[in-house]
Amino acid sequence: MTRKLDNKRLVIATHNAGKLREISALLAPYGIECLSAGQLGLPEPEETGTTFVENALIKAHAAAKAAQLPALADDSGLSVTALGGKPGVYTADWAERQWFEGDPGRDWYMAMGKVEGLLCEQGPDVDRSCWFSCVLAIAWPEGDEAVYDGRVNGNFSWPPRGTMGFGYDPVFVPEGREVTFAQLDPEEKHRISHRADAFAKLVAEQFGG
Repeated sequence: MTRKLDNKRLVIATHNAGKLREISALLAPYGIECLSAGQLGLPEPEETGTTFVENALIKAHAAAKAAQLPALADDSGLSVTALGGKPGVYTADWAERQWFEGDPGRDWYMAMGKVEGLLCEQGPDVDRSCWFSCVLAIAWPEGDEAVYDGRVNGNFSWPPRGTMGFGYDPVFVPEGREVTFAQLDPEEKHRISHRADAFAKLVAEQFGG
């Protein structure tokens, strides 16, 4: 039987302010106080996994052990059908600048451009379907863990549109919509996103009857 959250303080294993905002908003109705790994000054562990599940668990266990509190980690990414599922678990890596490309750090416009360039190489009729995956992992300092996964399908759009959201949101048009995640009202995105799908499963198990 999966362990339940019995502590109202939860470490969110991220240094990404946008991701913290989304997760905090989703957990707010359940009275959970969210603290980020960044706020606590926790180091970011090396993500050596080859799947979203492995990387989410690495981050969750590292934060739980360091903070001695339950921790929630999110590992998510964009997979493009025509690219064989890439960038997938390497979604953030595609946004990493090398030393010879200027200031280090993540450049999401560059990452989106890499995807567009690879799609263009396949011609004007290339399949632009893609999906966002999300795995949420909860870990406790004692070593217990729980995992929940979510997905939302859509299409890769170019050029980027919208100023809300983060990461690849400006190029992702979810099925049934004509606007990108970055153009959607945050509340609407929260209802249909891959993270919302995973959260629905987490909530059902953690806060259900």
